[in-house]
Amino acid sequence: MVANLAEHTDNVPRPKPRTLAELDSAVSECRRCPRLVAWREEVAATKRAAFADWTYWGRPVPGFGPADASLAIVGLAPAAHGANRTGRMFTGDRSGDFLYQALYDIGLASQPTSTHISDGLELRGVRITAPVKCAPPANKPLPAERDNCRPWLVREFELLLPTLRAVLVLGAFGWQALLPVLAQTWTVPKPAPKFGHGAHFVLSGTPDLHLFGSFHVSQQNTFTGRLTPAMLRDVLGRAATVAGLL
Repeated sequence: MVANLAEHTDNVPRPKPRTLAELDSAVSECRRCPRLVAWREEVAATKRAAFADWTYWGRPVPGFGPADASLAIVGLAPAAHGANRTGRMFTGDRSGDFLYQALYDIGLASQPTSTHISDGLELRGVRITAPVKCAPPANKPLPAERDNCRPWLVREFELLLPTLRAVLVLGAFGWQALLPVLAQTWTVPKPAPKFGHGAHFVLSGTPDLHLFGSFHVSQQNTFTGRLTPAMLRDVLGRAATVAGLL
């Protein structure tokens, strides 16, 4: 539960964050996981040659989007030279290009590109977040790192509760990480909902929550055609419709 947040993280302010702005600020200061702290800071110091003139963010990346969002999109973790560089979810990499183009195509993003934190991009009714807030080596967080980060996501969903109606999860890792988070507030069916592209489950609560699944927007999926723009637009559109955005 969120009341036990301090048991999982060292630098959580007390009392617990009351707004998403407070939560985002607290997230960005977390140093709970030594392996992730070392990796994100090493990447920020060494950089990629193409971004040698950048000052990398090199910290945990908070969620992005309005506090009254009715649709949440949940990924995996920040990319080392994407969000770990820019400080905003899915910003500055090919995965973000794919996602924001789809959001723009259905009218939920103000522009089709997301290149840096001050590029003017705004989302309409959508908040994008991840179960792991720091870039992990090889894009593979450890189970303990996922669990350390869970209370942040629990609190984020608590703060979104008044308006949240649907969640779109990108990939199986995010799906499995999110289910225990949702179980804090909604009734998760048993057996547990299985991940799949286009999967749709309704979790009972006040109000009910619609849970959708999509293949992740990683290059491994988009470059091979496993996930096409049309496929992503379709499941995004379904989620946005039940969220009252379309």
